[in-house]
Amino acid sequence: MPVIEWIVATSTLGGLASLLLAATFALSMRASWLPMLISYAVGALLGAAFLEILPEAFKLTQNPATLTATILFGILLFFILEKLVLWRHCHAEDCEAHESHDHGRSGLMIMVGNTFHNFVDGILIAAAFMSDLHLGLVTAIAIIAHEIPQEVGDFMILLHSGYTKKQAILFNLASSGATLVGGILAYVTLQSMKGVIPSLLALAASSMIYVSVADLIPGLHKRTEIRATIQQVALIALGIGSILIAATLAE
Repeated sequence: MPVIEWIVATSTLGGLASLLLAATFALSMRASWLPMLISYAVGALLGAAFLEILPEAFKLTQNPATLTATILFGILLFFILEKLVLWRHCHAEDCEAHESHDHGRSGLMIMVGNTFHNFVDGILIAAAFMSDLHLGLVTAIAIIAHEIPQEVGDFMILLHSGYTKKQAILFNLASSGATLVGGILAYVTLQSMKGVIPSLLALAASSMIYVSVADLIPGLHKRTEIRATIQQVALIALGIGSILIAATLAE
């Protein structure tokens, strides 16, 4: 199957699958399942970044020092971007997140940010597939894994902002379409710019590392009991294992 078809298929099916699962969890309010999804997502993200994406990026580059600098730049960039979102979302003492109802403002902001995030995910998926088929599949799996808990949170924010369940589903569906748009545009553009693929892979890895370490793992530390810790470690290992299995099957 041609690369463009893989990009379209994984971007479309991945977006729909993550949306469907997120809607199922969010609308059924099974909040106890969310920590398990987050633990699994941590493993999938770190496994994809360190075991698949970075080794491939270093194999393709002729300048490892530049690549490591790109990874560092990416982590700092995502920190700054998240800081800007938090500053806009909760500035000074007038914080929309603390209001009982914000008339749709925080929900709209979340959707704008998530649409951009999905667009970038599409670019990263395209770059991975253009480098190697099994790397593309692994990258798509990792992105889908962390999209599910993220979209559950988005659903909750939209409902909190006054949107109906139907509107929340439609907005998330439209936002997930940005992944496909980003993937197709990246495929067309990168045909003549294959030299930037290692840098894009490095940015993909830095994004996954940052999301897992800065956003997801701190939430896991809120549960300190032994049973919860063992469960978290097992699910993180399961996430890593699923990446290894996916990579083996794709070879």
